[in-house]
Amino acid sequence: MKLTPYGYGTLVKTLLLCAALLGLSGVPNLPSALSTTLVLLSLGIFAFALQFFRDPERSPPSASNVVVAPADGKVVLAREVEHSAFGGKAQMVSIFMSPFNVHVNRNPISGKVVCVRRIDGQYVAAFADDAGERNERAEILLENDRVKVFFKQIAGYVARRVVCDLKEGDSVVMGERFGMIKFGSRVDLFLPPNVELKVKVGDKTVAGETIIATYS
Repeated sequence: MKLTPYGYGTLVKTLLLCAALLGLSGVPNLPSALSTTLVLLSLGIFAFALQFFRDPERSPPSASNVVVAPADGKVVLAREVEHSAFGGKAQMVSIFMSPFNVHVNRNPISGKVVCVRRIDGQYVAAFADDAGERNERAEILLENDRVKVFFKQIAGYVARRVVCDLKEGDSVVMGERFGMIKFGSRVDLFLPPNVELKVKVGDKTVAGETIIATYS
């Protein structure tokens, strides 16, 4: 199983914690039930960390007129909104990532990074409607000669760290990795009003593969 480099530091800390728990489980005269609990707890914590930081390979679609999902998860919002990046109406798709989803994020289109902005904020539940305006987040604007995409990596109640490698002026390729959000989170995607959405509320998405919308 391939693991993301974004998680190496956390995995080392987790391994040390699990080693400490295992060490405690071997303390002389410790009740056997407590010793067993410590062993199972350490194994469970490390197994969770391994699955959280997994990073499977993905195969983006070959079509050039598509926007792909930047995150694994479930579509919790798909609606028309007002957004300044588009000077009016825009299509919004929000993807909620549970702690059991792959959390590595991928570029939704090929193009150029126009803007990256990091914003400090709160840590309300990521599925709350206003989390995208209140929580810690990274906001990214990508564009090519045919479409513009604005999206947000949003930290949640459990997720406390947004990782984004993108910088203004970078050229990016659709489906390539650019960051992650650690331990449950959400990604909001804003698209021009004339795109054709291919997902609806309740749909599951796979980062770099699921087509969110098509454009001409």
